[in-house]
Amino acid sequence: MNGGIDAGGRDAGGPDAGGRDASGPDVGRPDAVARDAVARDAVALDAMGPGAVVLDAMGGDHGPAETVAGAVAARREHGVPVVLVGREPDLARELAVHDAAGEIPVVHAPDVVPMTERGAGGAALTASSLAVGCGLLGGGGAAAFVSAGSTGAVVAQAVRRVGRAEGVLRPALAVALPTLPGGASVLVDAGATADPTPEMMAQFALLGAGYARAVLGVPDPVAGLLSIGSEPGKGNRLARRAEELLRGLPMRFHGNIEGHDVLSGAVDVIVTDGFTGNVVLKSVEGCVRTALAMVARAGLAEPDALARVARRYDPQTHGGAALLGLRGTVIVAHGSSTAATIARACVVAHSLSALEPA
Repeated sequence: MNGGIDAGGRDAGGPDAGGRDASGPDVGRPDAVARDAVARDAVALDAMGPGAVVLDAMGGDHGPAETVAGAVAARREHGVPVVLVGREPDLARELAVHDAAGEIPVVHAPDVVPMTERGAGGAALTASSLAVGCGLLGGGGAAAFVSAGSTGAVVAQAVRRVGRAEGVLRPALAVALPTLPGGASVLVDAGATADPTPEMMAQFALLGAGYARAVLGVPDPVAGLLSIGSEPGKGNRLARRAEELLRGLPMRFHGNIEGHDVLSGAVDVIVTDGFTGNVVLKSVEGCVRTALAMVARAGLAEPDALARVARRYDPQTHGGAALLGLRGTVIVAHGSSTAATIARACVVAHSLSALEPA
Protein backbone atom coordinates (compact mmCIF):
# COMPACT_ATOMS: atom_id res chain seq x y z
CA MET A 1 0.00 0.00 0.00
CA ASN A 2 1.20 3.50 -0.67
CA GLY A 3 0.45 7.13 0.04
CA GLY A 4 2.67 10.21 -0.18
CA ILE A 5 3.68 11.40 3.27
CA ASP A 6 6.58 13.35 4.67
CA ALA A 7 7.36 13.46 8.37
CA GLY A 8 11.00 14.36 8.03
CA GLY A 9 11.09 16.73 5.10
CA ARG A 10 13.88 14.97 3.27
CA ASP A 11 14.02 12.12 0.79
CA ALA A 12 16.63 9.44 1.28
CA GLY A 13 17.13 6.01 -0.16
CA GLY A 14 18.52 5.03 3.19
CA PRO A 15 19.99 1.72 4.22
CA ASP A 16 18.39 -1.62 3.58
CA ALA A 17 17.56 -4.02 6.40
CA GLY A 18 21.25 -4.74 6.73
CA GLY A 19 22.30 -1.09 6.85
CA ARG A 20 23.40 -0.68 3.23
CA ASP A 21 21.99 1.50 0.48
CA ALA A 22 19.23 -0.48 -1.19
CA SER A 23 17.82 2.01 -3.64
CA GLY A 24 20.90 2.80 -5.73
CA PRO A 25 20.99 5.15 -8.68
CA ASP A 26 18.31 3.40 -10.73
CA VAL A 27 15.30 3.51 -8.42
CA GLY A 28 12.16 2.68 -10.36
CA ARG A 29 14.11 1.95 -13.59
CA PRO A 30 14.64 -1.78 -14.16
CA ASP A 31 17.87 -2.55 -15.99
CA ALA A 32 17.95 -3.93 -19.51
CA VAL A 33 17.73 -7.60 -18.51
CA ALA A 34 14.75 -7.22 -16.24
CA ARG A 35 13.10 -4.76 -18.63
CA ASP A 36 13.44 -7.16 -21.55
CA ALA A 37 12.00 -9.96 -19.43
CA VAL A 38 9.01 -7.79 -18.54
CA ALA A 39 8.36 -6.98 -22.20
CA ARG A 40 8.89 -10.56 -23.36
CA ASP A 41 6.49 -12.03 -20.85
CA ALA A 42 3.83 -9.32 -20.79
CA VAL A 43 1.54 -11.79 -22.55
CA ALA A 44 1.42 -13.77 -19.30
CA LEU A 45 -0.16 -10.84 -17.51
CA ASP A 46 -2.50 -10.17 -20.41
CA ALA A 47 -3.69 -13.75 -20.18
CA MET A 48 -4.70 -13.20 -16.56
CA GLY A 49 -6.43 -9.89 -17.12
CA PRO A 50 -6.49 -7.08 -14.51
CA GLY A 51 -5.64 -7.73 -10.89
CA ALA A 52 -2.90 -10.29 -11.44
CA VAL A 53 -0.77 -11.22 -8.41
CA VAL A 54 2.84 -11.92 -9.33
CA LEU A 55 4.40 -14.65 -7.15
CA ASP A 56 8.12 -15.16 -6.68
CA ALA A 57 7.94 -18.93 -7.14
CA MET A 58 11.59 -19.51 -6.22
CA GLY A 59 11.48 -17.62 -2.91
CA GLY A 60 11.32 -19.17 0.52
CA ASP A 61 12.75 -22.27 2.14
CA HIS A 62 10.38 -24.55 0.24
CA GLY A 63 10.14 -22.98 -3.21
CA PRO A 64 9.16 -23.86 -5.83
CA ALA A 65 7.20 -26.91 -4.58
CA GLU A 66 5.18 -25.11 -1.89
CA THR A 67 4.91 -21.81 -3.77
CA VAL A 68 3.48 -23.46 -6.88
CA ALA A 69 1.08 -25.52 -4.79
CA GLY A 70 -0.01 -22.32 -3.05
CA ALA A 71 -0.52 -20.54 -6.34
CA VAL A 72 -2.70 -23.37 -7.61
CA ALA A 73 -4.77 -23.24 -4.42
CA ALA A 74 -5.14 -19.46 -4.63
CA ARG A 75 -6.34 -19.79 -8.22
CA ARG A 76 -8.69 -22.73 -7.80
CA GLU A 77 -10.07 -22.10 -4.32
CA HIS A 78 -10.17 -18.30 -4.22
CA GLY A 79 -10.20 -17.21 -7.86
CA VAL A 80 -7.03 -15.14 -7.50
CA PRO A 81 -5.26 -14.57 -10.85
CA VAL A 82 -1.64 -15.57 -10.21
CA VAL A 83 1.46 -15.32 -12.40
CA LEU A 84 4.48 -17.42 -11.42
CA VAL A 85 7.99 -16.04 -11.86
CA GLY A 86 10.99 -18.36 -11.75
CA ARG A 87 12.87 -21.06 -13.59
CA GLU A 88 10.42 -22.24 -16.21
CA PRO A 89 11.50 -25.92 -16.31
CA ASP A 90 11.16 -26.20 -12.53
CA LEU A 91 7.78 -24.48 -12.49
CA ALA A 92 6.47 -26.58 -15.38
CA ARG A 93 7.39 -29.73 -13.45
CA GLU A 94 5.62 -28.53 -10.29
CA LEU A 95 2.54 -27.42 -12.21
CA ALA A 96 2.32 -30.86 -13.78
CA VAL A 97 2.22 -32.38 -10.29
CA HIS A 98 -1.05 -30.51 -9.72
CA ASP A 99 -2.36 -31.09 -13.24
CA ALA A 100 -2.18 -27.31 -13.71
CA ALA A 101 -0.03 -27.04 -16.85
CA GLY A 102 -1.33 -24.09 -18.86
CA GLU A 103 -3.65 -23.04 -16.02
CA ILE A 104 -1.25 -20.53 -14.45
CA PRO A 105 1.03 -18.35 -16.61
CA VAL A 106 4.78 -18.54 -16.06
CA VAL A 107 7.36 -15.79 -16.54
CA HIS A 108 10.86 -17.22 -16.89
CA ALA A 109 13.58 -15.87 -14.60
CA PRO A 110 16.76 -17.98 -14.54
CA ASP A 111 18.36 -16.65 -11.33
CA VAL A 112 17.45 -17.11 -7.67
CA VAL A 113 18.34 -14.78 -4.79
CA PRO A 114 19.61 -16.93 -1.89
CA MET A 115 17.72 -16.84 1.38
CA THR A 116 21.00 -15.86 3.03
CA GLU A 117 21.17 -12.60 1.05
CA ARG A 118 20.49 -9.68 3.39
CA GLY A 119 19.63 -6.97 0.88
CA ALA A 120 21.39 -4.94 -1.76
CA GLY A 121 23.76 -7.78 -2.72
CA GLY A 122 20.90 -9.47 -4.57
CA ALA A 123 20.67 -6.49 -6.92
CA ALA A 124 23.43 -8.03 -9.04
CA LEU A 125 21.05 -10.86 -9.96
CA THR A 126 19.00 -8.75 -12.36
CA ALA A 127 17.35 -11.79 -13.94
CA SER A 128 16.26 -13.29 -10.63
CA SER A 129 12.66 -14.20 -9.90
CA LEU A 130 12.65 -11.45 -7.27
CA ALA A 131 13.95 -8.73 -9.60
CA VAL A 132 11.74 -9.72 -12.55
CA GLY A 133 8.67 -10.06 -10.32
CA CYS A 134 9.16 -6.63 -8.77
CA GLY A 135 9.75 -5.24 -12.25
CA LEU A 136 6.41 -6.57 -13.43
CA LEU A 137 4.67 -4.73 -10.60
CA GLY A 138 6.74 -1.59 -11.03
CA GLY A 139 6.02 -1.54 -14.75
CA GLY A 140 2.29 -1.37 -14.10
CA GLY A 141 1.47 -4.78 -15.53
CA ALA A 142 0.40 -6.39 -12.26
CA ALA A 143 -1.68 -5.56 -9.20
CA ALA A 144 0.56 -6.99 -6.49
CA PHE A 145 3.73 -8.95 -5.77
CA VAL A 146 4.27 -11.74 -3.22
CA SER A 147 7.55 -13.29 -2.08
CA ALA A 148 8.67 -15.57 0.73
CA GLY A 149 12.29 -14.73 -0.03
CA SER A 150 14.82 -12.95 2.15
CA THR A 151 13.13 -9.91 3.70
CA GLY A 152 16.13 -7.65 3.13
CA ALA A 153 16.38 -8.69 -0.52
CA VAL A 154 12.65 -8.20 -1.09
CA VAL A 155 12.77 -4.72 0.45
CA ALA A 156 15.82 -3.74 -1.60
CA GLN A 157 14.34 -4.92 -4.89
CA ALA A 158 10.92 -3.44 -4.15
CA VAL A 159 12.46 -0.03 -3.46
CA ARG A 160 14.57 -0.31 -6.61
CA ARG A 161 11.95 -1.63 -9.05
CA VAL A 162 8.55 -0.74 -7.61
CA GLY A 163 9.62 2.57 -6.08
CA ARG A 164 8.68 4.46 -2.96
CA ALA A 165 5.49 6.48 -2.74
CA GLU A 166 5.97 10.22 -2.89
CA GLY A 167 7.69 11.60 0.20
CA VAL A 168 8.35 8.20 1.80
CA LEU A 169 11.87 7.83 3.19
CA ARG A 170 11.82 4.07 3.73
CA PRO A 171 9.14 1.37 3.50
CA ALA A 172 7.99 -0.53 6.58
CA LEU A 173 6.52 -3.98 7.17
CA ALA A 174 3.13 -4.08 8.85
CA VAL A 175 1.71 -7.09 10.68
CA ALA A 176 -1.71 -7.16 12.34
CA LEU A 177 -1.28 -8.83 15.74
CA PRO A 178 -4.45 -10.26 17.37
CA THR A 179 -5.15 -8.62 20.73
CA LEU A 180 -6.87 -9.65 23.94
CA PRO A 181 -10.05 -7.62 23.30
CA GLY A 182 -10.53 -9.52 20.04
CA GLY A 183 -9.31 -6.98 17.51
CA ALA A 184 -5.80 -6.37 16.21
CA SER A 185 -2.95 -3.90 16.51
CA VAL A 186 -0.65 -3.04 13.61
CA LEU A 187 3.02 -3.67 14.40
CA VAL A 188 5.18 -1.42 12.22
CA ASP A 189 8.05 -1.80 11.37
CA ALA A 190 8.20 -5.60 11.62
CA GLY A 191 11.54 -5.98 9.91
CA ALA A 192 12.03 -3.89 6.77
CA THR A 193 14.40 -1.23 8.14
CA ALA A 194 16.60 -2.29 11.03
CA ASP A 195 18.30 1.08 11.57
CA PRO A 196 15.80 3.85 10.82
CA THR A 197 16.09 7.51 11.64
CA PRO A 198 13.54 9.14 13.96
CA GLU A 199 11.99 10.77 10.88
CA MET A 200 11.48 7.36 9.32
CA MET A 201 9.81 6.08 12.47
CA ALA A 202 7.44 9.04 12.42
CA GLN A 203 6.50 8.02 8.90
CA PHE A 204 6.02 4.43 10.05
CA ALA A 205 3.34 5.74 12.40
CA LEU A 206 1.52 7.46 9.55
CA LEU A 207 1.82 4.42 7.30
CA GLY A 208 0.57 2.13 10.06
CA ALA A 209 -2.37 4.41 10.77
CA GLY A 210 -3.31 4.35 7.11
CA TYR A 211 -3.15 0.57 7.14
CA ALA A 212 -5.30 0.39 10.28
CA ARG A 213 -7.93 2.59 8.64
CA ALA A 214 -7.97 0.81 5.28
CA VAL A 215 -7.57 -2.80 6.37
CA LEU A 216 -8.76 -3.03 9.97
CA GLY A 217 -11.53 -0.46 9.61
CA VAL A 218 -10.32 1.73 12.50
CA PRO A 219 -11.61 5.23 11.71
CA ASP A 220 -9.24 7.19 13.96
CA PRO A 221 -6.25 5.01 14.93
CA VAL A 222 -4.20 5.60 18.07
CA ALA A 223 -0.45 5.01 17.84
CA GLY A 224 1.97 4.09 20.61
CA LEU A 225 5.77 4.07 20.57
CA LEU A 226 7.35 0.86 21.86
CA SER A 227 9.91 1.70 24.54
CA ILE A 228 11.32 0.55 27.88
CA GLY A 229 8.90 2.61 29.94
CA SER A 230 5.56 4.35 29.53
CA GLU A 231 6.76 7.68 30.92
CA PRO A 232 7.64 10.47 28.46
CA GLY A 233 11.32 10.65 27.62
CA LYS A 234 12.04 6.97 28.28
CA GLY A 235 14.16 4.95 25.86
CA ASN A 236 17.34 5.31 23.82
CA ARG A 237 18.20 8.33 21.68
CA LEU A 238 16.22 6.97 18.72
CA ALA A 239 13.08 6.40 20.79
CA ARG A 240 13.29 9.76 22.55
CA ARG A 241 13.62 11.72 19.31
CA ALA A 242 10.93 9.64 17.62
CA GLU A 243 8.60 10.36 20.53
CA GLU A 244 9.10 14.09 20.01
CA LEU A 245 8.22 13.79 16.33
CA LEU A 246 5.22 11.54 16.95
CA ARG A 247 3.74 14.11 19.32
CA GLY A 248 3.76 16.62 16.48
CA LEU A 249 2.03 14.43 13.89
CA PRO A 250 -1.57 15.01 12.74
CA MET A 251 -2.79 11.82 14.40
CA ARG A 252 -3.68 10.48 17.84
CA PHE A 253 -0.62 9.53 19.86
CA HIS A 254 -0.99 7.53 23.07
CA GLY A 255 2.62 7.97 24.12
CA ASN A 256 5.11 5.26 25.01
CA ILE A 257 4.03 1.67 25.52
CA GLU A 258 5.95 -1.30 26.89
CA GLY A 259 6.38 -4.88 25.76
CA HIS A 260 3.51 -6.16 27.90
CA ASP A 261 1.15 -3.79 26.04
CA VAL A 262 1.77 -5.31 22.60
CA LEU A 263 -1.18 -7.72 22.70
CA SER A 264 -3.34 -5.73 25.11
CA GLY A 265 -5.14 -3.65 22.50
CA ALA A 266 -4.06 -0.45 24.23
CA VAL A 267 -3.22 1.12 20.85
CA ASP A 268 -4.11 0.46 17.23
CA VAL A 269 -0.60 1.04 15.87
CA ILE A 270 2.63 -0.07 17.57
CA VAL A 271 5.57 1.93 16.23
CA THR A 272 9.14 0.67 16.46
CA ASP A 273 12.29 0.12 14.44
CA GLY A 274 12.56 -2.93 12.17
CA PHE A 275 15.09 -4.75 14.36
CA THR A 276 12.99 -4.49 17.51
CA GLY A 277 9.78 -5.12 15.61
CA ASN A 278 11.03 -8.37 14.13
CA VAL A 279 12.24 -9.56 17.54
CA VAL A 280 8.82 -8.72 19.00
CA LEU A 281 7.02 -10.56 16.20
CA LYS A 282 9.09 -13.72 16.56
CA SER A 283 8.82 -13.54 20.36
CA VAL A 284 5.04 -13.30 20.20
CA GLU A 285 4.83 -16.27 17.84
CA GLY A 286 7.13 -18.34 20.04
CA CYS A 287 5.45 -17.39 23.31
CA VAL A 288 2.00 -18.20 21.97
CA ARG A 289 3.14 -21.64 20.81
CA THR A 290 4.88 -22.33 24.12
CA ALA A 291 2.02 -21.10 26.30
CA LEU A 292 -0.56 -23.11 24.36
CA ALA A 293 1.60 -26.22 24.54
CA MET A 294 1.94 -25.82 28.33
CA VAL A 295 -1.81 -25.35 28.76
CA ALA A 296 -2.50 -28.38 26.58
CA ARG A 297 -0.01 -30.51 28.52
CA ALA A 298 -1.66 -29.49 31.80
CA GLY A 299 -5.09 -30.38 30.40
CA LEU A 300 -6.52 -26.98 31.31
CA ALA A 301 -8.41 -26.39 28.06
CA GLU A 302 -10.08 -28.32 25.27
CA PRO A 303 -7.86 -28.97 22.24
CA ASP A 304 -10.38 -27.32 19.91
CA ALA A 305 -10.31 -24.12 21.96
CA LEU A 306 -6.51 -24.06 21.94
CA ALA A 307 -6.47 -24.65 18.20
CA ARG A 308 -8.72 -21.63 17.65
CA VAL A 309 -6.29 -19.42 19.57
CA ALA A 310 -3.30 -20.87 17.72
CA ARG A 311 -4.89 -20.14 14.35
CA ARG A 312 -5.15 -16.44 15.20
CA TYR A 313 -1.35 -16.22 15.37
CA ASP A 314 -0.54 -18.72 12.62
CA PRO A 315 1.17 -17.26 9.49
CA GLN A 316 -1.29 -19.34 7.45
CA THR A 317 -4.03 -17.11 8.82
CA HIS A 318 -2.56 -13.71 7.93
CA GLY A 319 -0.42 -14.80 4.97
CA GLY A 320 2.38 -12.31 5.42
CA ALA A 321 3.38 -8.74 6.13
CA ALA A 322 2.43 -5.80 3.93
CA LEU A 323 5.37 -3.66 2.81
CA LEU A 324 3.98 -0.14 3.21
CA GLY A 325 5.16 3.05 1.54
CA LEU A 326 5.62 1.78 -2.02
CA ARG A 327 3.96 2.59 -5.34
CA GLY A 328 2.35 -0.83 -5.37
CA THR A 329 1.21 -3.70 -3.16
CA VAL A 330 3.97 -6.02 -1.91
CA ILE A 331 3.45 -8.87 0.57
CA VAL A 332 6.41 -10.52 2.29
CA ALA A 333 5.49 -14.04 3.40
CA HIS A 334 7.31 -16.07 6.05
CA GLY A 335 10.44 -17.77 4.76
CA SER A 336 9.15 -21.17 5.87
CA SER A 337 5.78 -20.67 4.21
CA THR A 338 3.78 -23.74 3.26
CA ALA A 339 1.38 -23.93 0.33
CA ALA A 340 -1.49 -22.81 2.57
CA THR A 341 0.46 -19.74 3.71
CA ILE A 342 1.41 -18.83 0.14
CA ALA A 343 -2.21 -19.17 -0.97
CA ARG A 344 -3.32 -16.89 1.86
CA ALA A 345 -0.60 -14.36 0.99
CA CYS A 346 -1.87 -14.24 -2.60
CA VAL A 347 -5.42 -13.70 -1.38
CA VAL A 348 -4.29 -10.90 0.95
CA ALA A 349 -2.22 -9.27 -1.80
CA HIS A 350 -5.17 -9.38 -4.20
CA SER A 351 -7.48 -7.82 -1.59
CA LEU A 352 -5.01 -5.09 -0.61
CA SER A 353 -4.36 -4.15 -4.24
CA ALA A 354 -8.07 -3.41 -4.61
CA LEU A 355 -7.68 -0.74 -1.90
CA GLU A 356 -4.97 1.10 -3.82
CA PRO A 357 -6.04 4.44 -5.31
CA ALA A 358 -6.56 4.30 -9.05
